[in-house]
Amino acid sequence: MAAVLERSFIEICGFERETLHRFREVTVNLGLTALPGGAKFPDSAGAFHYEESGKLLSVTSNRFIHWSTSGDTVQLVEQSLDTNLLNNAAKLRFTHCTVLPGGVHIQETLNNVLILISTNQSVHRLVLPHPTRMYRSELVTELHMQSIFTDVGKLSLQDPSHSAIIPNLVGHAGSPSTSTAWLSHQGEAHYALASPDGGIMVVTLPPHDTQGSVSVLELKRSSMMQRLSGWMPTAIRGEHGPADLALSLAVRELEEDSFIFALCQDHKLRMWSFREQACLLEADMLDYMPACKGVKRLSGQGHRLRLAYSSITGLCLCVYLAVPTRGQFTVLQLVPTDNNRYSLEHISSLFTTQDTLVDFALTSTDVWGLWVDDSNTTVVKYISFEHNTAGQWNQVFVQPPPEEEVHIGVDQDPRETYLEVLFSPLRFTSSAIVKALQIYRRGSEKIADVSWESLRKEVTVAVESELQSSVTEFEFSQEEYRQLQVEFWSKFHACCLQYQEALSTPMGLTVSPHTSMVCLLKKGFVSFLLPCFAVDHLYLCYDEYLFSEEETPITDDVEGGRDVLQLVQCLRLVSDAVSGEMAYEMEKALEHLESPERAAELVLENMLSNDSDNVIEDIQNKLQDIRNPMAAMMVLLRELDLETDSEVGEGPITPGQSLNMRISLSQLYGSSSAVSVVCQAVCHMSMTRALFCRDLLILQKLYLRFGDNVFLGGGAQLLQLQQDLIPRCSHLLSSYHLLKHISQSLASSVPVDIIDANLQHLTVLELSDSPALSHSRSVLSPQTVVELFYQTLARKLIISQIYCQQHSSSLLLWPHMVSNVVQLLAQLLWPSNPGFQFPECLMANCQYTQLQEYVRLIGPWCQVNIGSCRFMLGQCYLANGEGQKALQCFQEAATEVEKEEFLMRLTGTEDEEAASTPRLQYFNKVLRLLEDVGLPELVIQLASLAITEATDDFSSQVTVSNQAALWTRIFKHHLDLGHNSEAYEALTQNPDSSMKLDCLRQLVVVLCERSQLQDLVQFPYVNLHDEVVSIIESRARGLDLLAHNYYELLYAFHINRHNYRKAGTVMFEFGMRLGREVRTRLGLQKQVNCYLAALNCLRFIRPEYAWIVQPASGAMYERPGASPKRNSDGEFSSEPVKRQVDILELGDLEKEYILSRSRLTLAQHHPPSASIAGSATAEEMVALLVQTGLFDSALSLCQTFRLNLIPIFEGLAFKCIKLQFGGEDAQNEAWSWLAANQLSSVVNTKESSATDEAWRLLESYLDRYPSCNGQHYRCVINKLLSHGIPLPDWLIKSYKAVDAASLLRLYLNFDLLEAAAELVLEYIDALLGRGHQYFGLERPLSATSSAAWLPYTSIDQLLLALSETQTNISVYNKVRDKLDDYHKAVDKTTRLRLIAR
Repeated sequence: MAAVLERSFIEICGFERETLHRFREVTVNLGLTALPGGAKFPDSAGAFHYEESGKLLSVTSNRFIHWSTSGDTVQLVEQSLDTNLLNNAAKLRFTHCTVLPGGVHIQETLNNVLILISTNQSVHRLVLPHPTRMYRSELVTELHMQSIFTDVGKLSLQDPSHSAIIPNLVGHAGSPSTSTAWLSHQGEAHYALASPDGGIMVVTLPPHDTQGSVSVLELKRSSMMQRLSGWMPTAIRGEHGPADLALSLAVRELEEDSFIFALCQDHKLRMWSFREQACLLEADMLDYMPACKGVKRLSGQGHRLRLAYSSITGLCLCVYLAVPTRGQFTVLQLVPTDNNRYSLEHISSLFTTQDTLVDFALTSTDVWGLWVDDSNTTVVKYISFEHNTAGQWNQVFVQPPPEEEVHIGVDQDPRETYLEVLFSPLRFTSSAIVKALQIYRRGSEKIADVSWESLRKEVTVAVESELQSSVTEFEFSQEEYRQLQVEFWSKFHACCLQYQEALSTPMGLTVSPHTSMVCLLKKGFVSFLLPCFAVDHLYLCYDEYLFSEEETPITDDVEGGRDVLQLVQCLRLVSDAVSGEMAYEMEKALEHLESPERAAELVLENMLSNDSDNVIEDIQNKLQDIRNPMAAMMVLLRELDLETDSEVGEGPITPGQSLNMRISLSQLYGSSSAVSVVCQAVCHMSMTRALFCRDLLILQKLYLRFGDNVFLGGGAQLLQLQQDLIPRCSHLLSSYHLLKHISQSLASSVPVDIIDANLQHLTVLELSDSPALSHSRSVLSPQTVVELFYQTLARKLIISQIYCQQHSSSLLLWPHMVSNVVQLLAQLLWPSNPGFQFPECLMANCQYTQLQEYVRLIGPWCQVNIGSCRFMLGQCYLANGEGQKALQCFQEAATEVEKEEFLMRLTGTEDEEAASTPRLQYFNKVLRLLEDVGLPELVIQLASLAITEATDDFSSQVTVSNQAALWTRIFKHHLDLGHNSEAYEALTQNPDSSMKLDCLRQLVVVLCERSQLQDLVQFPYVNLHDEVVSIIESRARGLDLLAHNYYELLYAFHINRHNYRKAGTVMFEFGMRLGREVRTRLGLQKQVNCYLAALNCLRFIRPEYAWIVQPASGAMYERPGASPKRNSDGEFSSEPVKRQVDILELGDLEKEYILSRSRLTLAQHHPPSASIAGSATAEEMVALLVQTGLFDSALSLCQTFRLNLIPIFEGLAFKCIKLQFGGEDAQNEAWSWLAANQLSSVVNTKESSATDEAWRLLESYLDRYPSCNGQHYRCVINKLLSHGIPLPDWLIKSYKAVDAASLLRLYLNFDLLEAAAELVLEYIDALLGRGHQYFGLERPLSATSSAAWLPYTSIDQLLLALSETQTNISVYNKVRDKLDDYHKAVDKTTRLRLIAR
């Protein structure tokens, strides 16, 4: 419901809590000297309101200029309630001049704003651009705008077009006493100056954009003739009289003429025509004053004159006559008569008290007055000069100065208490604190542009330093120190009070004719008058008014209205009876969440026990006069309750409105001034109503105590009071206490990193597009949290609510608009309303401390948005690092998810699936938030709780998917925390097979990366065995072999389950891949180990089962889920041919092991060979080993694979040959490979060389590895002879015993005829019995021995070769002879054999 307004107003000091205005100072020096004995004029102030300030779609909406004069200085400030104006303050100083009363006049034209200033020696004109010309576009969307004073420093004010010196006319003594100015239609600037001898001098400057000279005109009066129609001048001229001195001047242009109205000290009002230079009218104002005897003899020094024009009433004048015993306002209307003459028609005479009038204003309907009484208190009143009740003035409740006494509780720190008072948003301007600080520090340095927080620190340091410097003793009690603190802080507080009082001195009053906005112009700031709500009016109303009122607008029932007024009178008595100490105790009780009802009872007990003035009896008497107290209370409670069913600003601004309208609305009342005024108005309303509810609650308790003595209805009404009205009043008291608290609670400045983190959290919650985040903070810090809320969110909601209909007026009437804004803002803040925008705004702007306090204060009594508040509190705990508390709050909020709008929006219940499981959606949001903050333990706890919720849900499909997601979350965070067993347990609980497989895969990978293989292998994997194997195999085959140990893991997995064949297969596959892919020494070493492990596995199995299937080569692994492969043309590859399955037995593995060991040996001795050894076959390996000199390994390999040993012997023979002819380097190198081969015996002779050792190695191999037909010898001798190496004796000797015939053939092949001949001779001798044992013959030739033979073919070839050369004739003969001898022996032996037969 709309709040009921009264006729009274309340003052709101809209000072912004910032340092002094940055005035742009301009000095105007025209070369004048100060006048001797120059008059001193009092300081004054005034204001100018733009013509379109009341139009919504104007650049100048809610915009005005106010000024103040002091001596030679004029301070001008342009202010707007819609946008913040930059460079909006200017200070003009006129050297050796004094600004006249009424000496500042501002007028606007289409293109310019002109400021006309009159001093006692000069006149000045400032031509500034009009705001509409500063912004070419009609669409002004900036939050900040440039003021018209931005470029004031660039003006040349000394130029003749801007300034002129007032000519010294003959006969004038002294300087003008008052002035006024106006701008003609032609653009000329006219300055009307009241001469001290009674004349009016008009100085005229030509239009600013044309050349011209200054003209001066003096208006004089000679004599007057009275006519029935009025006063008419004659042509008879005479001299002036001192009584004609003009005290107040005013000008109005009418019908192409300018009329100058002069109120003179002879109490007469004169009207001059500027065009005719004649006095058209003269009227004695004492004619309108009753009982004015004696006044005529007095000069009216305090008389004032004001004009007001409206299209309905025409031109009205208001004359204030100041007389010793009283003051009187006379309102007159200028009425045109015949022959272009005028008369005055009396409308009203208004009487006022004998206070000192500071200023007054006349509107088309009212007279507003500003006084200062004898105690220097500001008094403001207004009255309708046509419609008023017995001349009674309407009240304006001005703000009292800050309290002189500061109550400090026993449990409070004096410093903190005083700082809270000093820096409260309502009490002191920063100017007062800065000036007090400068005096307190007794320093000359200025404090400028100090932030509010810095100023607080400066004050603390200054007072504490003063305290410390005054302490002379080193030790004193805590109580003494507390007393010292109170003493020094109270001293500084008193200093601030003095300066605040000085800055609060009233200097002027202004009423906007366009918006009806009333402002008080004070020395240090501007305050605004807001309409007073009817219920506040009742509590604030002065006693003389309250007791004379007979009705109240809060009820239409006359009797009921009287009851309400009687009840309020009782409340006034209660308020007076509550001592300051008890009021403080009640305040603290509310702060500490104690029961308001119990606190009220304690206050009542105190009142009853200290009732020395019989206040209780007076209250009882008054209560008996109330006909229906229950109804009266219900009327008051209804009016105090801000609860509303509708959501404030439910819909956006109507889309049908024009873009201009929407942009204007987006800025309406958005400036820092408006923010401050609106929010302070809410604060004052909350403070007033909190006291109202307090007193009403005490009175209700008193009613209960009186019982039937004051109740005509008896028990039923008492029951209603106890069960309904008292709880309602208690609830309202708590609500208004909350509003009062948040209205004074300062917002904290937040570091950027916290803002970013908060934005990230809100993004997780999908609240980052909340309207609370749509505006950045622009009000100068510090704001209260309510100001922050109003600026970021509430203002748009409120304006949207006011202008939700397209036919809303675009006229901005201040009383109507501001009362609506204040009421709607209070409703948005009201905790019992369904809207939750305020706490959401605090969260969005990181005001966690203030939000915690808000939730604490509403906790015990507010039953609205309980779950949302718990959620917000959880957010605060989360931001402060108290995760466990946050989790508790989140859990408590879950029960309200389906009931509260904020939580429903949080869960996104517009989605169908989300709507079916809102609590699960809520849990998911919170889980994501906890994950974003990084609190896995809390995620696990909350997810476990959510699983219980999901289990209780009957929607099977949704349940399974939600449970699976929650179990996956639990698994993930257990795994991250290293809780492997719990992670495995969560994995097994997951009902979704796909998610379970994903978790299993992650478990394998993570534990493998952490090297926690023991856990991984020992998990039971019930019903998951094949999946685990498949995952590990897939990882093993898809990743780098050396970087990951999945094959070893799989091996351990199978070993742990005694599946040795699988384990062997895994290690064999690992070894195969190592040989192909990792051709390094490390890879070969791993390969050897793999084959060895595979061998060991198969040896554990019974022989008949000791086999494995040979794994497929690289590209043939069939990985489940692998995408089909394409060829280079982009076509799908054909199906691979099914290959034959190869079975490998133990022997096959042993061969592979030996081969891999040979590769390793080769790589160890010759690292470069590792790259080619990995995939080399046995034959290739033999060649590589021989080449490297690893003959033992080569022999072993040949024996394993049943390969021919000839390459080994040939290789060794070749190495012997190289050593035979090599130098020392070759000898040194040979030792390395010689050492790798085991010799059969050790020779310790010092002369043994590498060559000798090589020959010995060859000799030992020939002995150890015999061959049929001596082919090993043959290949060695062939190799030696082919390189021209003479055969070693041992070799000849050995081979003779094996196959002398082959040796002979070799000699012949290489043309070694002599050696061959010698061999033949020796061989024949052996047959004949001389050394037969050297040729492997058991017995020589004899009749009893076995048959003997000679290689005749070879011998024949030898003989042939010998016979062909002359040099070998002797050898030839020897061989022939020896053969002959042999033949003889054979012949003889043959005969004997035959005989023996």
